[in-house]
Amino acid sequence: MTSSENKQDRRQVVRGVVVSDKMTKTRVIELKRTQNHRLYHKKLIHQKRLFIHDEKNESKIGDVVMAESTRPLSRHKAFRLIKIVEKRVAE
Repeated sequence: MTSSENKQDRRQVVRGVVVSDKMTKTRVIELKRTQNHRLYHKKLIHQKRLFIHDEKNESKIGDVVMAESTRPLSRHKAFRLIKIVEKRVAE
């Protein structure tokens, strides 16, 4: 295995929904995960928001996207868009 393959293996890939597209070349995605409380057995929803880099401004609000970690691109951006998994259907 070469050193470039090792770097590829360490990249984190996340899947989330675009919640904001107001910035140029930047999208805000929201990651949600559910977890059961160990004592009360209630479902808890944990949310996290990430800034991702979208070079071509392809994604829009409501799209499901995949992003991977990269070098820091700005103060908040450390992920970049890989692909749009599912486009939001027009209402």
